[in-house]
Amino acid sequence: MAEAPTIDPASPRWRGLFEVFQAPPPDLALFRQRIRFVERNIGLWVKLMLAPVIYWFLFNPSTFGSVSGPREDVLGYLQTFTLMMTAVNIGAGILLWGMDEISTSLLERVVSVISLLDTAFLAAVTLFCGGFDSILYWVFLGLVIRNAAIIPRSEVQVLVNLFVCALYVLSGVLELRLNLVETQVLDSYTPQLQSSGGAPESANEPFEALMLRVLLLLLMTVVCLGLRILIDRQRQREAETQEFALKQEQLEAAGRLAAEIAHQLKNPLGIINNAAYTLQKTVREGKTITQQISIIREEVARSDRIITDLMGYARLVEGRVERVTVPEILEQSLAVALPSGAGFAIQVHLDVPAALPVLLGQRGHFLEIFTNLLVNAREAMGQSGQIWITARPAPDYGVQVTVRDSGPGIPAEVVGRIWESYFTTKDRGTGLGLTIVKHTAEMYGGRVRVESEAGKGAAFTVTLPARTLMRLR
Repeated sequence: MAEAPTIDPASPRWRGLFEVFQAPPPDLALFRQRIRFVERNIGLWVKLMLAPVIYWFLFNPSTFGSVSGPREDVLGYLQTFTLMMTAVNIGAGILLWGMDEISTSLLERVVSVISLLDTAFLAAVTLFCGGFDSILYWVFLGLVIRNAAIIPRSEVQVLVNLFVCALYVLSGVLELRLNLVETQVLDSYTPQLQSSGGAPESANEPFEALMLRVLLLLLMTVVCLGLRILIDRQRQREAETQEFALKQEQLEAAGRLAAEIAHQLKNPLGIINNAAYTLQKTVREGKTITQQISIIREEVARSDRIITDLMGYARLVEGRVERVTVPEILEQSLAVALPSGAGFAIQVHLDVPAALPVLLGQRGHFLEIFTNLLVNAREAMGQSGQIWITARPAPDYGVQVTVRDSGPGIPAEVVGRIWESYFTTKDRGTGLGLTIVKHTAEMYGGRVRVESEAGKGAAFTVTLPARTLMRLR
């Protein structure tokens, strides 16, 4: 018997601390707009205007005058790197100009690589522009801000900006090393003491200035990440507020419509049922007539059950749209489908990250979807088996949840019929569970698909958009 597993094993104290610094899932459509504005509409033209200046600076012999052998070798490497960067930027420019035709994932990789290469090139140029004291330091700060604007994923953004800080330090250290190699005089990089033994300047001033610059880069990295999280959370709240109002309105309209339809149909069905009962009682001696009337009564009873289920939608009027997290709703569904005291020897394997888009809707609807899938898997396997539950972000700001079991699978000849109402392959099945799953998912603009092979279990995948308005059918 397996206990209902805990989705997040972290303690509440550390979980709360982690959630403070956790960024919402990135809105990839918004970042495409930012990349279009920053990289294509501004960055490409800036690079195009700076290219002649950089080439004149690096390839004009009079720029540096006479240079030592080691610095000349480094300059040669830098010139080669410049030619390579030119080719890379031309290719990246072509991709950015046609960015509407490439996927978001590829675009994300392109801008991340370009950011790294631009940083490496800037660090190389800083070698010949004063190292730690170079005015190009402020360009490093600009790169940190630019990376925060165009890199969607927080972890990638932080790593790239830490790379910016590291290359700035590396370029300054290498510049000092070049000077030492050229002069072979170490004392020239220490403060010169006055002949009287006094020190006009503190020996710690250069080190303190360097530390301040590095700390400013790190602080800018943290500030940009914090602003990114705050802006994304505010955007998420505004979008959720709008979705709350629209979905609540739709749910109320659906509830009123369902209540009206149910009320209008239940009364005539009751009259038909009473009339059929009276007719059956009157003509009991007519066997054929009695059988037909029995059929009528059975169909009326079935219609009555369907309408009774439809009346359940009337509760939507009192229903409340709320923020539902996927780990939480899966934990609740497991507690319902596999209660700890029921004696099921079923092992559940969970792969559910915490950072998933939040679903907006009625908790009962989502609970119904996943509970039905888990009950379906449990009944297919019997008293023992294994269930794998995985959840991942889906394209267009959605969530994809897969429930896979180790049961006998679904025969190929009936896979196409499992969504039909009252169709079931189980002895005690109602044939409504998967129908409810499909209808409820589609009501929220989602979809359900199944993959199964006889003898190898079945996998049901539910995709629910977090921002698509409900579609009532």
